[in-house]
Amino acid sequence: MGEALSRAMWQRYEPVHDLVYAPGIQQTTDALGMRGFWMGYFALRAAPLGAVPPAVVTSCFYVFHRSRVERALPDAWGYAAPAEVLEARERAVEAAMTRLLGPAAVTSPELTEAADLAWAAAMAADTEGRVLGAANQALERPKEPHVRLWQAVTTLREHRGDGHVAVLVGHGLGPVAAMVLKSAAGESDGAVLREGRRWDLTAWRAAETELRERGLLAADGTLTAAGVAEHEAVEARTDAAAERPWAVLDQGATERLARLLEPLARTVREAGLLPSGNPVGLTGAPDTDRE
Repeated sequence: MGEALSRAMWQRYEPVHDLVYAPGIQQTTDALGMRGFWMGYFALRAAPLGAVPPAVVTSCFYVFHRSRVERALPDAWGYAAPAEVLEARERAVEAAMTRLLGPAAVTSPELTEAADLAWAAAMAADTEGRVLGAANQALERPKEPHVRLWQAVTTLREHRGDGHVAVLVGHGLGPVAAMVLKSAAGESDGAVLREGRRWDLTAWRAAETELRERGLLAADGTLTAAGVAEHEAVEARTDAAAERPWAVLDQGATERLARLLEPLARTVREAGLLPSGNPVGLTGAPDTDRE
C-alpha cells in the first residue's frame, strides 16, 4: 500500500468518513432547529464529547478560531442534546451512504465484512490522551453495517487526528502556523483554511513571519529545506502515532480492509465531495495524499 501503513489506511477510510459532509446532511441539523452549516458541523462532530463548552471543542479541534466555535456552541445544545444529535447523525449517515453507494452496496456481504474489520481496528485504537478518539470509541456499536463502518472509520480518523495535534504541539506549531505549513506544502488551499477556520489575515501573516524566522518558510511562501524536513517529520510522527490499530488487526486483515475500502473511497472521490484544496488535504489517489 506504499508509504506508512497507517497513512495508506487513512487515505482509504477518510473519504468514507467525509460522507458526513455530503449534500443533504445539513438538512438533518436544520431539522433539529440548528442554524447554518457551522452550527451543524460542530454539533455533529462534538456530540460524542457531550455538552462541553466551546473552549473544550476549540482545544480538541485545534485549528479553529474560538469565535468560529463560539458562534455554534453552546447554542446548538439548546436545540438538541448531544444524544439527540448522535441519533440524527446515524440517520443522516445511513441515508447519505445509501444514496451515494446504492442499496445493494450497503447491504452487501463485502460491506458488512469491511464494517466488522474496521470496528475491530477502531476498538483496538489506543485512546489514552486522545479525547476525540476516545469519545467516539465509547459510542455503542451501530446495528446497521454501513453505519457501523462509518462510525468505525470516524473513530479511527479522530484517533489519528488527536495524535496529529499532539505532534503539532510537540513541534511548537500552533493552529495557524500548522495551517500555513500545510498550505505551503501544497496539501490545502491557504485561503480555504484561513477563511473556513475564521482566522484573519493579521494572524495568518504573523504565523508566516514566525515560520520565516524559524527558517521553515521562504520569502515567496514556499517551504525551505528545513521546512520540508519539519513537515516530513510531523507526517512521519503522525503516521507512527496511528499505527496501533493496524498492528492489532494484523497484516492480512488490514490488507483485506484496504481492498474493501478502496471502491468506497473511489466513489466518494468521484462524487466530488472532496474538491481540490480541501482542508483535509485529501484529493489524489491513495499513497499521494498527506494529512
